Amino acid sequence: MNKEKTRKNVFAKLGEKVKACFGGIKAFFKKCGRETYSSMAFMGVGQILNGQYVKGILYALAEVLIIAYFSLTGIKDFVGFFTLGTNKGDAWLGIAGDNSVIMLLRGILSWIIIVVTVAMYFSCVKDANKYAEIKGVGYVPNFKDDLSSLLNRNFFKIALALPLIGVAVFNILPIVFMILIAFTNYGGDIVPPELVDWSLDSFAKLVALGDLSQTFGKILGWNILWAVTSTAFNYFVGLGLALLYNKKCVKGKAIWRAFPILAYAVPGFITLLAFKFMFSNGGPINNMIVANGGKIVDFLGINSKWMARGIGFFVNAWLSVPSIMLLATGILTNINGDLYEAARIDGANSFVQFRKITLPFVLFSTTPVLISQFVGNFNNFGVFYFLRSDIITDGYFAASDTDLLINWLYRLSIDNNYYAVGAAISLIIFVITSVLSLIVYVRSSAYKKEDTFK
Repeated sequence: MNKEKTRKNVFAKLGEKVKACFGGIKAFFKKCGRETYSSMAFMGVGQILNGQYVKGILYALAEVLIIAYFSLTGIKDFVGFFTLGTNKGDAWLGIAGDNSVIMLLRGILSWIIIVVTVAMYFSCVKDANKYAEIKGVGYVPNFKDDLSSLLNRNFFKIALALPLIGVAVFNILPIVFMILIAFTNYGGDIVPPELVDWSLDSFAKLVALGDLSQTFGKILGWNILWAVTSTAFNYFVGLGLALLYNKKCVKGKAIWRAFPILAYAVPGFITLLAFKFMFSNGGPINNMIVANGGKIVDFLGINSKWMARGIGFFVNAWLSVPSIMLLATGILTNINGDLYEAARIDGANSFVQFRKITLPFVLFSTTPVLISQFVGNFNNFGVFYFLRSDIITDGYFAASDTDLLINWLYRLSIDNNYYAVGAAISLIIFVITSVLSLIVYVRSSAYKKEDTFK
């Protein structure tokens, strides 16, 4: 009964909202004048009737350009987004054919232009209606007034316009393209001039029984273990070093701090190549082992699964711990010393003080950084690419037993042309990292107890 009552209340509220929405639309059309209806028929006409001639001409010119785009190529691009081509190319016969990938990109662009057009249309109608109401009772600003407003009170709109366009072109468009590629069969033998089709085969291959799905399961499990363990290890080692360097008994703090900072200052790929050389069969470590009567240890070889993974943990710590140490050092100086004094009076030992005072304060301040470290470690392409890029392990499909999902994605896409599968893995990586990051942040004290340490 309670569930049924709740369901009825939900539908009742939804019905009220829909009714209110339609009521608002009806009221809007009831008070509209000829200026508003004119702008609905053709953008800019309402502005011209309001005496805003330059603005009206600009709106009209925009509609003319949009109509010209869709007449010349826009409709074709929009339809091509769904078909991804119907005419297959043939180099021997000199038939160019349709390029499905280009058609997908042009189709995405057509969708963007449609969204911009709809937004511009509603903006034009709203603007015409607004100044039609003002015209009867007050002064209607001209183009010079609007321009002056943009350069003063509304200057933020101009300042944000170029960055927004840049983000849309260089960030959003590639991300949307990558997501859509995951829902095609693009890759392998199906590349232009072959026609690409919409398909869910990439996801099916990752979950169905087979080499791809088995490799995906192994790498996903290792990837999660790597990200969690590496993030926790680096964080607590960095925090431990910061606590150690803050001790009054430590002499020459500036000198000791310089070592990890210097390690952090060296470019990461140089460090990774140096470690690869050090642990190689002909490297200095093996030379020392042989010089002392031992045998060569294959640290990074094809059968050195956990040894290579351990070296990966060590190298990643070498690269990441200094940044955590520097961050924690600054945070520790902001903790009120009276808290520790009160804890000592109450009989709390050093471990209790760390658990009850230091760790909560540092975690509160560094939760966003900790999340970014987790995401960075989950997508840490460099460590195992530089250490073992030439290794392919038995039981793995085009991967080694140290590869993370990002490494496997690279091998599939760049080395083996499995573009759709790579895009599907990218989408899965995004879902995993975003969901886990959101859950951790929402459950953290940095979100729940924002005012605790203020």
